[in-house]
This record gives sequence, structure tokens and C-alpha cells, in this order.
Amino acid sequence: NSGVVCLLRPLLLDVVPSIRQTTALALGRLADYDMELAEAVVEAGVLPQLIRSFPEENRYYKKTTAFVLRAVAKHSPQLAQAVVQCEALKVLVICLEDFDPGVKEAASWTLAYIARRNPELSQAVVDAGAVPLLVLCIQEPEIALKRIAASTLSDISKHSPELAQTVVDAGAIAHLAQLIPNPDAKLKRQVLSALCQIAKHSVELAELVVEAEIFPVVLTCLKDSDEYVKKNGATLIREIAKHTPELSQLIVNSGGVGAVIDCIGSCRGTVRLPGIMTLGYVAAHSENLSMAVIVSKGIPPLCVCLIEEHEDHIKAAAAWALGQIGRHTSEHARHVAAANVLPTLLDIFMDMRSSDDLKAKATLKSILQKCTYLPALEPLLHEAPPSIMKHIIGQFSKVLPFDGKARRLFVTTGGLKKVQEIEAEPGSLLQEYINTINSCYPEEIVR
Repeated sequence: NSGVVCLLRPLLLDVVPSIRQTTALALGRLADYDMELAEAVVEAGVLPQLIRSFPEENRYYKKTTAFVLRAVAKHSPQLAQAVVQCEALKVLVICLEDFDPGVKEAASWTLAYIARRNPELSQAVVDAGAVPLLVLCIQEPEIALKRIAASTLSDISKHSPELAQTVVDAGAIAHLAQLIPNPDAKLKRQVLSALCQIAKHSVELAELVVEAEIFPVVLTCLKDSDEYVKKNGATLIREIAKHTPELSQLIVNSGGVGAVIDCIGSCRGTVRLPGIMTLGYVAAHSENLSMAVIVSKGIPPLCVCLIEEHEDHIKAAAAWALGQIGRHTSEHARHVAAANVLPTLLDIFMDMRSSDDLKAKATLKSILQKCTYLPALEPLLHEAPPSIMKHIIGQFSKVLPFDGKARRLFVTTGGLKKVQEIEAEPGSLLQEYINTINSCYPEEIVR
């Protein structure tokens, strides 16, 4: 408010280097504080001035310049665009070739803030020639530089298959994959994130990531003490599993399903989410892959998530994954039903507080359409709403005509009595199911 930005601007041209540098630092700290101040710095015409005197300056000034540009770019896509428009990318790419690792680090950090905003800004970073230099940076000995370079490659790759392909073409995958066993947790987080942002876009890109021999070493990340390493490791596996049955099979063969199940059991909250989704994606592909999840004891931890977790989106993911496991055959559905999860799903479905998405995932339909395991279905007869009751009655009408023991139990547990209480429309599918069930018994028992 006192007009400090305009007072500082001429000092960027001062003859004393330390004054130029301290001025830039002051402007950077102002811009860093909030969006309004960053806009004031841009409007005062500071950025072109910073860049104009850049080539003959020392490494401290270069680091500070990168800091100012980052402080502006971090607030919004518009401010990041303002940084690009004053030809800052050219300067930042020059910094990536500097002999000083601190200058490279500062430049990479600023490029990350620009690239993460949107595909157009990310493309501008690519067009400026940053990607091959960032790939060189992840090969440097300094851990801090490796971290930020991996993070920037992740921010570039995330927007589109084309941008991810640019990163792949620069040879990034092999160098990133080699860093997965690195003991530094923050570096591992960024490396896994970068590989994940590449793999998510297409089958071809996921296969290239797998070909860099990330299995089985990536499974060790699921046991890491750092929660973000765990989460990013599980997310990478999820992004590979979702594409094809072949990629899911590869995960199963390398012991990935067991590792994911252990990971779900050892953590809480959103860290569990990618692991839950992975089991759902693997199971969705085929009967055999679903059975691999069942044999690896994947159902109990998913049931635990339904009970333990408070966030609707995590519960919804667990309900969806159970649906993917149980939807293939009556055998698959029996395994899910035998875990005594159907009453829990029904409670969630009936709960007024459940979100629409959670209710949609917990409808039980994908399991009920295949489930002929009557002991698990019977308790639902007394609670289920009409929309679900139809599926339950349908399964009883399939099994009872051919199973004498089940027919006897159905009477003694009160199931047949419950069926007589259901008011179905004449001629409806539900009425047909009820008629089929009633025809299994003598008339006096039905009465």
C-alpha cells in the first residue's frame, strides 16, 4: 500500500550486485505472500527487468530470480502465464544447464509450478527444451535436485498422453525406475508419482513403465514407513492394473496382489484407497484374476474398510471392489457373501447419510445377480427395500426347486412366511419369482 514495489523496481538495476540481489529477494517474498501481491509485482513490470539483467549475473542472483518467478507462478494459471509471456522459460532452461546444483534446483522448481497448471503451460515448458535437461538433473548426485526434477517431470506428464510421451522419449523411465530403491523417502515419492503420471494414460505407456523392470522392487514401497511412498507405490500399481488383463496378470505373478492386501491392512484413510481400487481393477478383468484376489484373501480387508473407514468415497471404493470380485460366477459371489458383508452393504445402502455414489456402489446388485449362497441371502429378506428384494427373491427361485435341504431351511427360518408378505404387482417379474418359490411347497404349507 505504501508503493514499495515501485520503489524496489529501479534497485534491480543498481550497480552494486548485492543490492540487485537483495531487491529481487524482497520482491520474491512479497509475491510469495499472496496472489494480490504477486499481481502487483507483475503489474509493476518487475519480471522483464529481472530477466533483462539475468545473463551477466552470478549464481545467487539466478537462484533469486527463479524464486521470484516461482513466487508469482504458484498462485494461479494466469500468473504462471504472465511468467511465460515475459520469456522467463528461456532463462529457466539456461539455469538447468548451470554448473551450480542450487541454480538447477531453483529453476526446476519454478518450471514445476508452471507445468502443473494446465496442458498449455506444460507444453510451453516442453517447447522451451526443458525435458532432456530435467532427465539429466535426475542423474545428478544431489538428492534435492533429483527430487525436484522428478517432481517436475511428473507435473509435465500428468496432463496428456502426448506430454507423457515427450518425457518417455527423453529416456526418463529407465532413470526414474533405477531410483525406486533409493533410501530417501521424499525422492521415492516423486519418482513413483512421475512413473504413475506416465503409466496412467495408455496401455502402451504402462507397458513401457513395466518393461523398466519396476516389479518386484516397487512392491517394497508398499511396506515403506513413509505413508506417501506407500500411497504413491499403490497408485502406480493401480494405474498399471487398470489397463489390461495381461498387465493385471503380471502384477499377480509378481506377488503384487498379496503385497497390496498387506498394505491395505497396515494403513488407514486415503492411503488405503489406491490399494482398494487395485484389487477392484484386477478382479474386474476376468474370472481367474478375480479368483486370484479371493485366494490371496483379498475380501476380508475390503470388508474391514467398509466398517472402519468414515469417508464415503473410501467405503464406495471398497463396495465397488467387492462388486467386481463377486460379479463373475456364483462361486465368486459365494465367497463375497460368505464373508458376511451383505448385511453391512445393505446397512450402508439404507443409511440416509450415505452419499449417492456410496449408495450406488453398495446396491449389492452385481453380487446378488450371481449369488446362490442362500444362508447369506436369508437375513436380507427381512430388511431389504423393494429395489433389492427383487434380486434376492430371484436367487431363491433359482435354487429352491433343486435343493430339498434349502427348501426345509427356508420354511423353518421364516423365509417362506416373509415371501407371502411381499406385495408384488400381478404379472411382474417379482410375482413370477414368488410363484416359482410357492410351487416348491404343498399348498397347505404356503397357506
